[in-house]
Amino acid sequence: MTTLQYEQNCSIMRFVGLFSGKWVLPIVYHLIEAKHPVRFSQLQKALAPIPQKELSKHLKLLEQHQLITKQIYPEVPPRVEYQITELGQTLQSAIQSLGSWMELYEKNMNEK
Repeated sequence: MTTLQYEQNCSIMRFVGLFSGKWVLPIVYHLIEAKHPVRFSQLQKALAPIPQKELSKHLKLLEQHQLITKQIYPEVPPRVEYQITELGQTLQSAIQSLGSWMELYEKNMNEK
């Protein structure tokens, strides 16, 4: 089996491919926790020091994968809001599990 075939057949590798990037999980997590639409500037402030270009890129990818929605309001200046989708919301328990594992890991490492 080639590396490409392995990556295509392994759900963990596909997950890593979808969520690669330093900011993807923090963006998703913030939108899940917000429980309401969040403006671009609010996201950027909450995730500082994320560069604007990185935030835009990741939001676009998350929207393409149907994990978030983007609402543009026809105002001057335009108001843009992002919200987690129902599909994106299903990541909540997985993200919480990763956080719990990290706490356990840090506790074990501090004891050594």
